Amino acid sequence: MKIILIGFGTVGQGLVQILRDKRADLKARYGFEPQVVAVVTGRRGSLYSPDGLNLDALLSDFAAYPDQPAVLERGWSAERIIRESHADVLVEASPSNLETGQPALNLCELALQTGKHVVLANKGPVAVAYNDLISFAQKAKRQVLFEGTVMAGTPSIRLAMQALQGCTITSARGILNGTTNYMLTQMESGKPYAEALAEAQALGYAEADPTADVEGWDAAGKARILAQALFGRKFLALDMHVQGISHLTPADIDAAKAAGERWKLIAQVTPQGASVQPRRIPVSHPLAGVSGTTNAVTYTTDLLGDVTLIGAGAGKLQTGFALLSDLLAIHQLG
Repeated sequence: MKIILIGFGTVGQGLVQILRDKRADLKARYGFEPQVVAVVTGRRGSLYSPDGLNLDALLSDFAAYPDQPAVLERGWSAERIIRESHADVLVEASPSNLETGQPALNLCELALQTGKHVVLANKGPVAVAYNDLISFAQKAKRQVLFEGTVMAGTPSIRLAMQALQGCTITSARGILNGTTNYMLTQMESGKPYAEALAEAQALGYAEADPTADVEGWDAAGKARILAQALFGRKFLALDMHVQGISHLTPADIDAAKAAGERWKLIAQVTPQGASVQPRRIPVSHPLAGVSGTTNAVTYTTDLLGDVTLIGAGAGKLQTGFALLSDLLAIHQLG
């Protein structure tokens, strides 16, 4: 399998590290022998070799990648690489644009038009144009897979769309942002919002500008993906009630404690609508026990009742694994 990788930040590097470290195991267990033939970055240019790039060299110093193998092209655009390479899969792991999905959306469509499968950790194209991508894929007889867009490597998409086949899912409700869940855990232990945020930033959980996390927009993007994948419903950000956690006070936290409840930032999706807002959850509910940066989702079904999945919702290797799981699924389809 020849792979084009768009984006070489934390997630892209996580995938490459896994492919390097598990090379022998992946070949022995699955007959899977991937080659990363191209890497395209926003600021450091691009590398393309039809015979595969050296993963150790990529991880060591992308900018100082040696002029080997013999056929190595530097500086090609993503569009040129997609058109002229004979790659099998485009992996999109660049930063998400939840308003337009661009430029990733155009690259995904170009990849499908040129006979390539598409695997995404980038939420933008799936949140903005899920139906278009699936339609393009069906016409091209290719796959679009996106496990890493909602709960990193924790298989929330596969649980809903494969393991729960035969059930009717009536709602999805969950903790889909690790930063805010970490902050709420710290606030419950007595820290005010500002201190919890500063700690999350110091630990690398929150960006210098934490708006997307703390005001609920990251979780809203994931809710939009679930709405389309589960129910075929496209909700724009303007269609949703989205509220973050910045307004919560120590008094709010204490009031929930006194009532045997716990604040969680909950994304909720049904066929009728989607929302993100802080909610008081009874401590007996599975979501109430999810602490730190962990994510969780509860699917309500007709045959099994509530099914709750808990696991890592972010991280270098965790999201890299999500990409690997999608690549293996394509490989196993032949």
